[in-house]
Amino acid sequence: MATPETLAKKQRKRSDYGFHQVHQTRWFDNDMYAHLNNAVYTHLFDTIANTYLIKVCGMDPFSVSNPTPSPSDPQPANVTAPSNLPAGADQIGLIVSTHADFFTSVRFPDLLEVGLRVNKLSKSSVTWEVGIFREGEEDVKMVGTYTHVFVLRETMRVGKTGMEDRVRTGLQKLLVKEQAKL
Repeated sequence: MATPETLAKKQRKRSDYGFHQVHQTRWFDNDMYAHLNNAVYTHLFDTIANTYLIKVCGMDPFSVSNPTPSPSDPQPANVTAPSNLPAGADQIGLIVSTHADFFTSVRFPDLLEVGLRVNKLSKSSVTWEVGIFREGEEDVKMVGTYTHVFVLRETMRVGKTGMEDRVRTGLQKLLVKEQAKL
């Protein structure tokens, strides 16, 4: 028997999600049962959340604001480290939990519409919710949740101030209203 929480997830619509992406399924996304392999859903989670963190929250996972050169690295005398790296360069998000509820199968060649929202925002973590829809259909096919904890890249530990303000501001834009009051 499904829990009330699972039944509520099954009722989700596109409008329940504030950020959207379209993904074309690929032939090799199917498993031997002719539906999307479970691992592909994880790729969709990761892709939409990281796209949002980069485009809206200003995170740059590919740079470090104060790189410490190795003594063996050659350093040109006339080059200095840039001082204008985006916020979040000193932090990364580590996934600490995931969960998925599957309602209806999707497969190649389906075009998927993926929705993202924030269900919970803490000092150093965010719990995302991802909804998967088949193009042109209103019924959600799968709802997944996962949690990122933002840690200092250098120590892999949570910083004293939690996540950076710029990241928090971007995440608050997707925070669902009923969760924001908690």
